[in-house]
Amino acid sequence: MTREFGHLSHQQQPSITVLNTASEWALIASAKNKNQPGLNSMHPQRQTLHNELHARPSLYFDEPAHVFHLAFLGGEQACNTLLQDCCPATFDLSAAQGITQLDGHALKWERHAEFFTLTLVVTSSSDDLSWTSLPEVLAQKVEAYLPQLINSVQIVVRGEAGLDIAGYGFKDPCGSCVGGGDAVVWSDFRLCEDGSNHLLFINRRLNAYRQGRMIRRLLEIETYRMMASLSLTTAKTLSAQLDGFDKTLVTLSERNAHANGGNAKALLADISNLSAQVVSSTAKTRHRFSATQAYAQLVYERLGELRESHVGDCQRLGVFIERRFKPTVRYCTATEQRLEHLAESVANLGDLLQARVQVEMEEQNSEILKSLNARADAQIKIQRAVEGLSIIAITYYLLNLLKLGYSGLHLLGVDISPREAMLAMTPLAIAILALIVMRIRKVKGH
Repeated sequence: MTREFGHLSHQQQPSITVLNTASEWALIASAKNKNQPGLNSMHPQRQTLHNELHARPSLYFDEPAHVFHLAFLGGEQACNTLLQDCCPATFDLSAAQGITQLDGHALKWERHAEFFTLTLVVTSSSDDLSWTSLPEVLAQKVEAYLPQLINSVQIVVRGEAGLDIAGYGFKDPCGSCVGGGDAVVWSDFRLCEDGSNHLLFINRRLNAYRQGRMIRRLLEIETYRMMASLSLTTAKTLSAQLDGFDKTLVTLSERNAHANGGNAKALLADISNLSAQVVSSTAKTRHRFSATQAYAQLVYERLGELRESHVGDCQRLGVFIERRFKPTVRYCTATEQRLEHLAESVANLGDLLQARVQVEMEEQNSEILKSLNARADAQIKIQRAVEGLSIIAITYYLLNLLKLGYSGLHLLGVDISPREAMLAMTPLAIAILALIVMRIRKVKGH
């Protein structure tokens, strides 16, 4: 239940015993004080969140050795199926990583959001190591998953004694002193016939723990670099689509700029269609571009953790990777920003069209109101004329009625002179007309 630090390659170190399982720590803690509250009485995520500090430990070993690292695209189902073939013992399906033995060699597996990795360490007793093929026991198990293989790295780990760099067949290699000069790494970053990338790791003064962590950083750099580069094909395909979108946007903008640019309804339909295509492209590529930014950030962080320095006149590994990797990341970022700017431009064009249509509608409404006001004025004038004519007609009929009344009085034998009759009927006629006019105005007021 214990593991010891590996001895230094060039100096003696005392052996240090380290507890490496959570159960050992739990036993010691319970033995110290049984009266302390247990995990069951704490927050249900207390242990899970705390153990994230130990979620992905490195493989610790002494050189010389071969390290084989494979990264596969796939989800949990593909990962579990492969692990069931590779792990002789049962494993926790919910675990993020694990370390087991495969044919007597240390095998570490890790699962991530969209890929999973296998790392096999094959130790040797001689520093005279050369490139070799993937061990047959592992090659047979991963053969069915080769179409999903996104990264394959082989690292030869050895000491400086009897070193011949030319014997490893590098073409124009890059080299760096890492870990403050405690190790040297060489590679030409060229794929071999089996599709793997070769790195030569020369240990000077690293113990097993530091060596394991340093090699882990190198493997993560290569894996995260490949995962970040997955967006390159997506960005190139999207860039061709954006060229077409840009031309369509220019055409629509010109149509919107002309006062007589056509039917606003048809223009709005074309803008809506372009907006739908842009939104669809954004939804399809947002996750991939976001992942590229996250993976690229991890690559830069791991390069910084190497603490590189020059080896003679050779180019450093970090400089080589950054100069060739950054353009890929920048191209993907520029394509993503171009898509965002296009979406904003389409939205702005739609807003401009709506504003123009709104102004036109307001102008039309203003013309309609003016027309209604003119009609209302005409109706008022007509109404007043009708009222005047009505009063004239009423006056005429009223006078006729009064005249008939006056004639009727003569027939009854009443002797009234016309002048007296006029003086008597005039106030009555005026009163009746005034009452009618007041009644008309009262009705209009309501």
